[in-house]
Parts: sequence; C-alpha cells; structure tokens
Amino acid sequence: MRRTETYKVQGGANSLWHVYKTVSFWKVVKCFIFIQIGRITPFMGLKNWIYRTFLKMKIGKRTSLALMVMPDTMFPERISIGDNTIIGYNTTILAHEYLIDEYRLGDVKIGNEVMVGANSTILPGVEIGDGAIVSAATLVNKDVPAGAMVGGNPMRIIFTAEEMAERRRKKQASGKEDV
Repeated sequence: MRRTETYKVQGGANSLWHVYKTVSFWKVVKCFIFIQIGRITPFMGLKNWIYRTFLKMKIGKRTSLALMVMPDTMFPERISIGDNTIIGYNTTILAHEYLIDEYRLGDVKIGNEVMVGANSTILPGVEIGDGAIVSAATLVNKDVPAGAMVGGNPMRIIFTAEEMAERRRKKQASGKEDV
C-alpha cells in the first residue's frame, strides 16, 4: 500500500501547471543542479555527501547510487535509503506525482542491503524492505516485503523471502553459482 498525502488543485488547470504554488522555484533549481552533478559523479562517497548535504536525503553507509540515478527533483528530502544498498543505473525515485485534479506526496523508504536493478521507477509512498531485490525495469507501485524478489510492470512478487532463503540453501548445498 502506498502512503501518500493528496492535495486538490483549483482553477481548471492541471496540478503540474500550479507546480510553483506547491514547491519553491528556487528549491527546484537547487535540487536540479545538485542532482545533475550527482548523476554523473563517479565517486560514491562524494555523491552521497552531495545528496545528504544539499538535498537532505537520508542515505546510509556504503550505499551506492549508480550513474544517472534520478532522485525526486522537488522533494528529495522525503527519500530515505538504508545501509549497503545499491540503486541501479538510471533508476528514478519519486516522492511526488502530479495528476490532473490533485497532486500527491509520499515518503520513499528503501531498506538496508536492497538491490534495485537498472531503469526501475519507484513511486511515492512505498517502502522496500531490508534485503529485497527489485529486478531491472520494474515499476515499484506498492511496498516490497523484506527479503523478497520482485519485478515487472506492474510489480509482482517473484520469490518471497522464504523462497529466496530456500534458493540460497540449495545453492550452498550444491556448490553451484545459479539455482
């Protein structure tokens, strides 16, 4: 379930038309500039420092945001990422969505030791549990249980945490790389 706050708009125009009534123009400019610098920065420590310092994102120790990851440009402070997590190439993490008659805001919480594959999109108001795996090109439109493997558009559970644990046990027992 996504946890978002909904705000109705007035005046006949869609909610994005009213964007600077919902967030400061100068905040968006600042966020955009630092996100663009971070997207191409090859040094994880520097990238995390930029995002923590200038965007107020919560990013854990040893977390890696790959090249071209796109955090929310309007509300990046609503994004929290745990320790030792990888966010894959060109993934988008949204904390807002502008619709015709309303806009929604929601915190995004990504746990510890999570792997998000390339080109995924994470929608506002979702939580991704510790140890979860999100396959490439997934639309994360609801919560991901801890330890689960998910994928697709729309997202579905491929393996539960228990099934993933069983796969690891079989892999260790057989000595094979893939099970």
